[in-house]
Amino acid sequence: MPRQSPFAITLSREERATLEERTRKYTSPYRDVVRAKIILLAAAGLGNDIIASRVSLQRQIVSKWRKRFFYQRLAGLDEEPRGGRKARFSSQRRR
Repeated sequence: MPRQSPFAITLSREERATLEERTRKYTSPYRDVVRAKIILLAAAGLGNDIIASRVSLQRQIVSKWRKRFFYQRLAGLDEEPRGGRKARFSSQRRR
């Protein structure tokens, strides 16, 4: 019997609409589409193992995004700032 996640996901109408829009948009980055699919499947009551097999990812990655959404909602699906050197030029100057 598959393990049940302690992070049960329930979506508001607005959250569901936003996530479904992300999965349907052709201009959405692939990572955003996959994250939205993970949350939609979790809201449908599926376990992490089943979700991982459906989106072709490892269970740990599914668990990570499910947990982040549970605590931060939609903002948790966005990229976090990465380390590294600051940009030398502004985005306008690069053009």
